[in-house]
Amino acid sequence: MYTLTLLFMKFILFSIIGYVVEMITCAIIEHRWTNRGFLCGPMIPIYGIGSLLLVWVLKPFKEHLLLVILLGMFLTTTIEYITGYVLEKIFHNKWWDYSHEKFNIHGYVCLKNAILFAIGTPIIVYIVDPYITSFLLQIKDSYLYVIAFIVFLVFLFDVIYSVIVAYNLRNRLIVVENLKNEKLARIPGMLESILKKRIKHIRKYPKRLLKAFPDIMNSKEKEFDLMKKIALKEKEKKKQDKQSKKKKQKKQRKK
Repeated sequence: MYTLTLLFMKFILFSIIGYVVEMITCAIIEHRWTNRGFLCGPMIPIYGIGSLLLVWVLKPFKEHLLLVILLGMFLTTTIEYITGYVLEKIFHNKWWDYSHEKFNIHGYVCLKNAILFAIGTPIIVYIVDPYITSFLLQIKDSYLYVIAFIVFLVFLFDVIYSVIVAYNLRNRLIVVENLKNEKLARIPGMLESILKKRIKHIRKYPKRLLKAFPDIMNSKEKEFDLMKKIALKEKEKKKQDKQSKKKKQKKQRKK
């Protein structure tokens, strides 16, 4: 029980550290702050899983720095590739795309990131992990259990909510893509009318997701343009309805 609790807390701390590093790196490159994670909270699980695997797999090789770097680069790149592939298959979206980078594999991974992972591996194995382990071991067992339980509930809620949001986005994109192949939808004005009806039952998704993963929008520009067009028309219609309602109320008051 204690070992699992310790591992979970290490996973959370690694995820938070990864989030902070990602935020700072992207802020330097893009000159703006953006929540880069799949989750709403300040953590990126892929960093937590990747770091735990690195520490566990590379433990027997800690005395060989070069081997640690090379194996770390291979492991982290493999994790990134699998994660990108699985996310695309599940949510029907490519969450990141390195196709524009040199020496990439199907856009999921690239040489530049692999080198950065190689540099980060010894930092995690030799510096970050020992520090986190030492920090957690100083906390009393009873306190650690309570903290882990509360964090787990928050994490679970965040995961469930984020998956629902991602699925809403996925469903909207699938509806638009299917409509593009229907003969009926090719009639002027008919596409918007059908789309409006079919996505009515699908909840909207926060813009945060698209800001965190801009490659989703870049790869589905036509679909998003159409959804945006319909959303603007809906907004304008609601505005007109409100104005007409106010006019009717004024007329009734005068009578």
